[in-house]
Amino acid sequence: MQYKLVPGPEGIWSRFGAIVSTAEVSYTEPMLRILHTLTMALTVVVAGCATSVIPESFESQVDKTVTFHQVVASPDSYRGTVILIGGEVLRAKALQGGTQLEVLQLPLDGDQEPVTDRMESKGRFLALHKDFLDPATIAEGTRVTIVGEVTGSAVEKMDEADYRFPLLDVRHLHRWDAKRAEERPVSGPWWNVFGGVGFGGGGSRSGGGISIGF
Repeated sequence: MQYKLVPGPEGIWSRFGAIVSTAEVSYTEPMLRILHTLTMALTVVVAGCATSVIPESFESQVDKTVTFHQVVASPDSYRGTVILIGGEVLRAKALQGGTQLEVLQLPLDGDQEPVTDRMESKGRFLALHKDFLDPATIAEGTRVTIVGEVTGSAVEKMDEADYRFPLLDVRHLHRWDAKRAEERPVSGPWWNVFGGVGFGGGGSRSGGGISIGF
């Protein structure tokens, strides 16, 4: 069976919500089902990507013009600045005033999730979470996205060398599920040789967030 698109109100040609030119177009029934499935899948993916892992109240505090490279170069110049930063936890240490995380910085993708390639890192930083977190609950390798306030820098040992770490006070911390990176689907449409159609994207999220109010 074939369907022929016919002009609707105001001369617009449409079927299943897709607008086409006024040229005559014919589609088979399977083709129309595929187009409808693609439209629905794309809507779901776009809606998922629009959701932020950072609460809106904290996003409004972030200075998006400041990069981690700038903070590394001159941490004291950015004291009091709130930034959005991601990375991989290398070490968690309980302190009198909370829990300190040593984090390998990693760029964030469009979902505000740290990439997995360590070669893209621009350095390390120390993030202080003023509410106690048991170090056992945030193990080495945990990827995090942090809203943090720059508080200066500190020189500590990294192996046998002195290393200047930018310091941050955590305002919000989102921990990513370790399995997410392994299961992340390939973006874009794919076609099944048996007639099915699929769509991959970064709409799903997993993990948990912890916020500190200011």
